[in-house]
Amino acid sequence: MQQAIEYAEILDIPFVYTSNGDGFLEHDRTKTSGEIERELSLDEFPSPEELWERYKKWKGIDENIEDIITQDYYYEQNAKSPRYYQRIAINRTIEAIAKGQNRILLVMATGTGKTYTAFQIIYRLWKSKTKKRILFLADRNILVDQTMVNDFRHFGDKMTKITNRLADKSHEIYLALYQAISGNDDFKNIYKQYSPDFFDLIVVDECHRGSAKEDSAWREILEYFSPATQIGLTATPKETKDVSNIEYFGEPVYTYSLKQGIEDGFLAPYKVIRVTLDVDAEGFRPYKGQVDKYGNVIDDREYNIKDYDREIVLEKELNK
Repeated sequence: MQQAIEYAEILDIPFVYTSNGDGFLEHDRTKTSGEIERELSLDEFPSPEELWERYKKWKGIDENIEDIITQDYYYEQNAKSPRYYQRIAINRTIEAIAKGQNRILLVMATGTGKTYTAFQIIYRLWKSKTKKRILFLADRNILVDQTMVNDFRHFGDKMTKITNRLADKSHEIYLALYQAISGNDDFKNIYKQYSPDFFDLIVVDECHRGSAKEDSAWREILEYFSPATQIGLTATPKETKDVSNIEYFGEPVYTYSLKQGIEDGFLAPYKVIRVTLDVDAEGFRPYKGQVDKYGNVIDDREYNIKDYDREIVLEKELNK
């Protein structure tokens, strides 16, 4: 049972069962007191409908938001489907939005599929008509282009990339570089051609960068579109006296760490190897009478890292 409970915590599952073949033992993680564990006969095992009703009560899901959180994932034959941690991230985000939370932070290690997770969140909210106009923001052109041709390609002609500082308002899914819609001068701030309530949802990729800074031009974009629900994605949230993801987006609704990704086998393990060059660590001193490549005698003294490429240039032969 203890092992099953640990699995349930990882998978974000509230009900845990073990069996000896004659009956079941149920552990209900939704309870903090009372009958947390109970024995059940074989014919007392709860139905999916009963478990769903208990789950909804635990999560505070009423009929007004049930349709939103039960919207299907995007699926096509022979295509990838969400991994368990992606499902948790997607479900927690959608549940939070359905309950009215407008600033959301997701922390997922590099290489664990943040963009794919964002696609499924956007798709489910878009299909349920909860969010009709959506903006995906990134800070590198390659991230936007790869996103359009890979995970977001299923949006087809509903999707556009904001380029050439032109505000096309005829689509539903928009992708943009921060730099492409902002600038130092008002005439460069293309985002102001959209009304503050134009977008229903904004997803900020790598939000630990510019958008984490309170006085950045990027933050101005998010604050301009403040009526929109905003989701920050990052592998490394920044928390300093000057920069804070949590202050803006709130505590993460879900965190999938590098350590967990390695333990699960989704990320390759790594080993840190510290390397120091001998002359960097120990310094360099010429032997008596040593000359440089021009035949000049090198001053007899200790050279260190402050001297390299200023007072002396060590070539391979000298470095040896």
